[in-house]
This record gives sequence, structure tokens and C-alpha cells, in this order.
Amino acid sequence: MNTHDAVLKAINEKIGKREAEFLSPPPVFLTMKGEFISFDADAGILRARFPVLGEYLNPYGSMQGGMIAAAVDNTIGPLSFLVAAPNVTRRLEMKYTQPVTPDRAYIIVEARLLEQKERQLFFSAAVREIAGQILARAKALHWILDE
Repeated sequence: MNTHDAVLKAINEKIGKREAEFLSPPPVFLTMKGEFISFDADAGILRARFPVLGEYLNPYGSMQGGMIAAAVDNTIGPLSFLVAAPNVTRRLEMKYTQPVTPDRAYIIVEARLLEQKERQLFFSAAVREIAGQILARAKALHWILDE
């Protein structure tokens, strides 16, 4: 089984009996053509890649910031299900440093669980081009739902 399918299987196993409450994978992940490329359960790190498509471009010819944020949310969200009980994003903060242009075929998002304090989950993420240059960074706070 490849990494992508293994991550989806792990998420679905984690959801368990509550599977009717969640769309897995979510339609937005499929629409963005996301693919999980690595997962380190011990370190709490998930990596996914997303193509830079023409329909994601802003008037300047670079990937719209909201689409980059959606790629981040589509990586932190699945990681959050892998490391904790079902939860929701409460806050997502983005910092953009380089434009994501179409010549960068993919962006790679690496999401990391920083810590858990009771029902709060703290994450960070880095958006990189294939060669490794950082294009954006993010911080997120998630809230664990009642179980």
C-alpha cells in the first residue's frame, strides 16, 4: 500500500464508528488533487503535495493565497485526525514569503503537531517548492470536539 492510501486508511480507522459524521477524504482535498507523501506518527508530521494548477492563479499569475492556505488546512486537518480525537480548526495564520508560480509544478506542505494542551492542539506548517525553498509558513490552533 502506498503512503497516500495508508494515511487515508489510518484516518478512517481513527474515525471508527463516527465515519458517518465525516467525509474522508474530504471533497476539497480531492478537488485540489492532494496526495499524502509521508507520515511520521512518532514525530507527528504529515507531508502532502498539491499541484499548482491554472485555476488556482490570481491576477498576478501566482497561486492565490487562499489556495495555499487551503493546501495547508488540507494537510494540518488530516494530521489532526491522526494525532487526536476529531477536532476543528479555530485559527489559521499564514505568512507568505515567495510567490507560488506555475513553473513550480507542486507545492509540498509539511504539517507538524507542536503540542496539545487539554482540548487545544497547536500545529505549524511549512509550504515548500520541490527543491525545498520555503514559500509560506503557517500556525494553527485546533479544538478537540466533545467525544
